[in-house]
Amino acid sequence: MEMETEKMDELRHFIGQCRSDPSILDDPSIAFFKSYLQSLGARIPPAAKSESRGMSGTGFDANKTDLEMDYDEGDFVESDVELDESDIVAPDDNPTQKMGDPSIEVTEEKQEAAQMAKSKAVDAMSEGNLDEATDHLTEAIMLNPGSAILYATRATVFVKLKKPNAAIHDADAALQINPDSAKGYKARGMARALLGKWEEAASDLHVASKIDHDEEISMVLKKVEPNARKLEEHRRKYQRLRKEKEKEKAARGQQRQRTAEH
Repeated sequence: MEMETEKMDELRHFIGQCRSDPSILDDPSIAFFKSYLQSLGARIPPAAKSESRGMSGTGFDANKTDLEMDYDEGDFVESDVELDESDIVAPDDNPTQKMGDPSIEVTEEKQEAAQMAKSKAVDAMSEGNLDEATDHLTEAIMLNPGSAILYATRATVFVKLKKPNAAIHDADAALQINPDSAKGYKARGMARALLGKWEEAASDLHVASKIDHDEEISMVLKKVEPNARKLEEHRRKYQRLRKEKEKEKAARGQQRQRTAEH
């Protein structure tokens, strides 16, 4: 009976390993092969007392199950990514700011009153009175809930107050009213940066910059982009490694199947 060339190569390789390391034959799983050699008059060197080993010289441990082999050779733990997180703040859970009712009728009088409240908010912001500015903007929003700029402006104040989730809530409202609100994207991007959501922050800030670029966006992107880039490179690296490991695992499975069939 002729053996397949591949099997002959495997046998030749195994015998070569046995020549260089006869202790391989002491593995209990191939005791039948050792007995066969001895029946032919082969002299097997005594086992080393200090070692308990499998077929390590061949790169294969006969005592391992297929599952153990797949775990040892196919799985890995992702390393941490070193990021600059010096500006991250604790999240403000469950934002409680008042939101306007979009179903109400907005008269000219309400629009004028909302504009006056917004002007007061701008003055308060310039003086550093952020809580007061928030109150004025909330008043304006209740009067004119269909104004994207009012929500986006209040989102900006929440960013300054280090309340990123409240800012995101308002920015989302602004963008729902006006999908092209540069101020809405900018505020949301800055808020996401405060939460360490670097890739989402970079995406929002780039959109804001395309709509209406300003220097503040550029300054924030200088901090956000390096972190976002590191995360993207890290993800691509491990996606590539996983694909390689999956191929290796599939190859081992095919090899075991061929071995079992013969």
